[in-house]
Amino acid sequence: MQILHTDDHIIIINKPAGLPVLPDGWDKDAPYVVKLLEEQFNNPSTGSGHVFVVHRLDKFTSGVMVFAKTAEAHRSLNIQFEKHTIEKLYHAITVGVPRWDEKVTKFPLRVNVGHKHRTMVDDRNGVRSETRLKMLKRGQANALLEAQPMTGRTHQIRVHAYALGYPLLGDVLYSAPETDVIARPALHAFSLTFTHPVSNERVTFTAPYPPDFESALKIVGAG
Repeated sequence: MQILHTDDHIIIINKPAGLPVLPDGWDKDAPYVVKLLEEQFNNPSTGSGHVFVVHRLDKFTSGVMVFAKTAEAHRSLNIQFEKHTIEKLYHAITVGVPRWDEKVTKFPLRVNVGHKHRTMVDDRNGVRSETRLKMLKRGQANALLEAQPMTGRTHQIRVHAYALGYPLLGDVLYSAPETDVIARPALHAFSLTFTHPVSNERVTFTAPYPPDFESALKIVGAG
């Protein structure tokens, strides 16, 4: 787990794919992000080291995350998320190549459907959801997109891409064909922009691609 930045108030990490943010399943000894951070930043002399969760990434999504070290920083960041003043940009590899250069999707979504706990487009019972998509590079059969979620629904980017006819590479839960190119949905939280809770500066942190995402881009010709 890569630490991108830390100060007295926040921690910024590049989360690896496959590592959950909070305990996952029945194995209490399995590693998860908060546990690893609290172990790393624990100060035995003061007893401090608590890490506050501000937002989540799916277990198999890699990329940038912010955590708070203090209750005050946690409160400030929570307010920014609630007011949608934090800008999150993701990079995703699609199956298929969209003809459009930019697209705004507003399919209403209903989460936790069925035994697979899928998120589904539901015009009647779904909640408002919006994702802004931008073409970054086209390959022959795949494309690299930038996705900016304007709302925070579970699996939002994955389902919106699927609903447009371009599921994410490796995302078999949402009808992508099985592949040896990448062993997870090809989704990476690329950058995070917010106002620092103490300095009040507008800051942006960017997470480099992990090896599996970088390799997939080269293989499909969208790198």
